[in-house]
Amino acid sequence: MPASTHIAVVGLGYVGLPLALALSEHFPTMGYDLNASRIKALKQHHDHTREVCTQQLATSDVQLTDNSHDLADANVFIITVPTPVDSNHTPDLSPLLAASETIGGLLKKGDVVIYESTVYPGATEGICADTLQNASGLRLNKDFFLGYSPERINPGDKVNTLQTIVKVVAGSTPETAERINQIYQKIIPAGTHMAPTIQVAEAAKAIENTQRDINIAFMNELSMMFHEMDIDVLDVIAAASTKWNFLPFKPGLVGGHCIGVDPYYLIHQSQQSGYFPQLITTARRLNENMSGYVSERILKLMALHSKHIVKARILIMGVTFKENCPDLRNTRVVEIKDQLERYHAQVDVCDPWADAANLEQEYGIALTQKPQADRYDLVLLAVAHDCFKEKNFSPRHFCAEDGLVFDLKGLLPKSEVDARL
Repeated sequence: MPASTHIAVVGLGYVGLPLALALSEHFPTMGYDLNASRIKALKQHHDHTREVCTQQLATSDVQLTDNSHDLADANVFIITVPTPVDSNHTPDLSPLLAASETIGGLLKKGDVVIYESTVYPGATEGICADTLQNASGLRLNKDFFLGYSPERINPGDKVNTLQTIVKVVAGSTPETAERINQIYQKIIPAGTHMAPTIQVAEAAKAIENTQRDINIAFMNELSMMFHEMDIDVLDVIAAASTKWNFLPFKPGLVGGHCIGVDPYYLIHQSQQSGYFPQLITTARRLNENMSGYVSERILKLMALHSKHIVKARILIMGVTFKENCPDLRNTRVVEIKDQLERYHAQVDVCDPWADAANLEQEYGIALTQKPQADRYDLVLLAVAHDCFKEKNFSPRHFCAEDGLVFDLKGLLPKSEVDARL
């Protein structure tokens, strides 16, 4: 490793910010984000993702900027920008390529560019390398070098954190891989795993979340099957979980930045290579349709209790994509709200974890900050926030006298709800 390693982390979201803070304890580190308001908030020691606390920001040595020219002295660039899919579920690499072009304009001989963003196998040494070369005029593995180390951040998880999860690393040359490995070993007590190639590391990231997607799809299908047999799927899972090698996944909505997105990257590249994956595609289709299935279950539940959906007062508790986390990316809860409103229901949404301004901007939904007790014809418990188990914040607290509770997450005892997924 060169005597002086200066690092620039590009993208300060759920992945980049904790990484930049950890690196700054060992190396001179710049944190860059093109969102000026994000940089301003971080300089005021506020992280809206709640991944990093005020004290960590206040005591960190990381230098924050929204001016890419401030990164010129860095010789290791780590790119952690989002890699979403478009409305057709096709990989959208525009944020990644924009970041690559920005860094390409700053590259010097000997520099290393490491990607942590999820991509399909071959993207780093293909489309990303081409962008860097075109922007810099430099040549890969002659003038500059590439690395790939897929992020494994689990938003809201305070147990499985950056430092406690083994880090996969790979480089475009063996020497580059070793240099990158030494950098990450400084900040990852859990250790690192050196993949033999960048494509192996890219593929490993893609299948991690694809595996979870398939397992959840299996549980979702079981939920549909057992509902028709009048069997509670959660009771079935609890019984099956007594076997040592049963994997106790639960049915539910699949949103977020990874599980509902990464399989499409794998599907895309597989199709480009001539193989059309069937199991992965079927699992994706099944999980994509779960919001419609939940809405249908709600309508049937109301009909069985002689409740008309038109002008029905419905409260959805929770809108983030997972429990105890403010992340709203790709949340499928909003689809349920839209579907119920098509039947002219009056739907309110409450979520103490969600940022009201962000929810309004992204989805056009106004949060109901203080739902009225004893008001609603039906309450949908959509996200398993811990606070929803508190007596004065429980779904039943907000129900009218003959109101119904549908527990999508199996958070509450079966005796306290009228239906659950």
